[in-house]
Parts: sequence; C-alpha cells; structure tokens
Amino acid sequence: MSGGVDSSVAAALLAEAGHEVCGVTLRLWGGDSDSGCCAVSDVEDARRVADRLGIEHHVFNDAEAFERHVVVPYVDAHAAGRTPNPCVECNRHLKFGLLAERAERLDFDAVATGHHARRVWRDGAWRLVRGADGAKDQSYVLHPLLAGGLDRVLLPIGELTKAEVRARAAELDLRTATKPESQDVCFVTRAEGRAAFLGRRIPLRPARAVDLDGVEVGEVAAVELVTVGQRRGVGLAGGTGRRFVLDVEPDGPGGPVVVVGDATELLVDETWVDDVVWAPGAAPADGAEVAVTAQCSAHGRPLAASAAVVAPGVVRVRWATPERRVAAGQSVVLYVGDEVAAGGTARRSASRSTAAGLAGESSTAVGASS
Repeated sequence: MSGGVDSSVAAALLAEAGHEVCGVTLRLWGGDSDSGCCAVSDVEDARRVADRLGIEHHVFNDAEAFERHVVVPYVDAHAAGRTPNPCVECNRHLKFGLLAERAERLDFDAVATGHHARRVWRDGAWRLVRGADGAKDQSYVLHPLLAGGLDRVLLPIGELTKAEVRARAAELDLRTATKPESQDVCFVTRAEGRAAFLGRRIPLRPARAVDLDGVEVGEVAAVELVTVGQRRGVGLAGGTGRRFVLDVEPDGPGGPVVVVGDATELLVDETWVDDVVWAPGAAPADGAEVAVTAQCSAHGRPLAASAAVVAPGVVRVRWATPERRVAAGQSVVLYVGDEVAAGGTARRSASRSTAAGLAGESSTAVGASS
C-alpha cells in the first residue's frame, strides 16, 4: 500500500472478496520526496486507509536495498550514458523480489498491488495482460514478472478504469479517493530536479556536440543529463532545424561526446534488445520472426514490429516503419495482442562520427554493441 488510491482500492476489493488482507507499506527512500509514493504523509495515508478497511498495516524499511538495487544503478547508468528505468528495477528487486520473499516466509499466499494490469490464465499458464484502462496500463513496468512469480501475484484493479477506481474509493470514503497520482522517480523531487540529485553523487561533465560527420556544433553542459531522442534542454544555439540526440558517449577518445542530428537521422529500422525473458511458449523458433507490438517507455505508444531471437537472451526488433532510436537502458516490452510476450533492455544504437572517433555502426545499422 503506497498511500495512493489504486493500492487502497486493491486492498478494499480483496477484503470484500473474503481474503485475509494485510497492508504493507515499503519505506524505500529516506530523503526528501514529493512524488506521492515515498513521503512520510504517504505512509500515514496508507495506515489510515488500512484502519478504515479494518485490516492490519505494517511498514517495512527496505531503504538499504532500494539504494543498492535502484538508486545506485540509476546514478551509474547516467554516468555511463544510459537511460535507466528505476520503476522497473524497483518492481523487479523490491515489490516482487524482497517483498514476495518475505510474504512467502510469513506464509502469505500472494502479494497484491494496485497496478493497472491483469493476470489471466491462458494456455495452461498465468499470463500478464494489459489493464482494462489503456491510458493507465502499467503492464510495461511489470514485465520482470515474466521471469517468475506471476502465480503468486494478484492485480485486483486491473479490470477497472481509473475513474472507476476513484469512484469506488469515494464510495468507501477512503482519504485517498482524490489524491493526485505519483510521479515516476520518487527519489528525485520536482523542486530539486535530476541535475541537482545526480550532481551530489557524481561529477557532471560537459561534452562536445558533433553531427554525424564529426563536425563540432556546440557543447552540452552535462553529458550525464542527456538521453537519446532528447531535443529540449540540449542548449545548442544556431543551426537550422531541430536537432535531436542520436548517441551519447561519456568516454570518447577525446572526452565526452554527444552526437546530434535531425529528425530523419533519429530514425532506425531495428533495435536490439538484451536480457530478454519470454512468457511461456511465446518465443519464436530460432530464425523465425513473430509479429508483435513493442512499447519502449512507460507511457509510450505501441509500435508495430517483428521480433526474432538471434542469441540466448538477445532479440532483434525490426520496426514495421522506421522509428525513433530507443535509448540504451530503457525497457523494451513486446506484446502479442494484449499479452506481455517478452521484455528486455535496449542496446545502444551507436552512430559513427569520424571526427569524434566513436566506435559503432553507421546510423542505418542499429544494434551495435557499445
């Protein structure tokens, strides 16, 4: 129970269904938070809701594990020119990792959350499926469950829209009924921002900005704050047309380099994905391709593609039409219909720049390892 409306209603629905429910709030971040999921007030909201529902409520302090599994990798990824996905890692290691292990030791039958996603029994196995509210679907950030544990997970609000969740909370007179939604990165406050947070932990270094021919076109204030596809905030003056980040190389031979180009140079035909886990029976045979839709961010639109396994844990996603580069480190989740078929991490699509001396493939050949 995060102290939000979704987990509040999830607990209420389970209690109404006759389950023995115990509310648990994870204290994951000891610093300032204004995200709506890690502040002290959120713990109090969860406690008050549990009291209203007549269920037990406990607070588990997993701040050390959160720092180790989520915050440190988040900082390290930025330092390496990658774009991390902290919510996915929190689900992988904390909510469906440590919490699930603790629940099993305490002899609970399942862990339930307020995620907008569904668990459906199909073809002899539990499947992870998009939530009924397409605008709020969170199956993308739950894809680590494909590696195991879906049989012990309940997603009570997956069949409801967000409006229906709020209406149910209002009927139950829950204090979270009108509470605003939380932000993605709970440990980076809106007041402080990402630059200040990272700047306290790692040095922020300026980088040369070059085009695909290696011609220097300016300077970026901090290479650690730049992500592939970014246009705003890069701070490149002059030139014609909009320029996007195509590649980030924090450790180039001549120092940090950011490669920029126009909108057409941002497009690629395929993306390679590492550390891929498939749902049971979903992986295509060696050499075969399966038609999928791919989602490359928590709120991204589904993209038509085909996927082929090219090595253990490695998938080549070929786009139906050229699509924007996916930042290295981002989760790429593959769907067949409404079902999560696979999920993994985007590999860097490097862009050659002769003057910068960057290693990698040309801008039209993607999937090159960094």
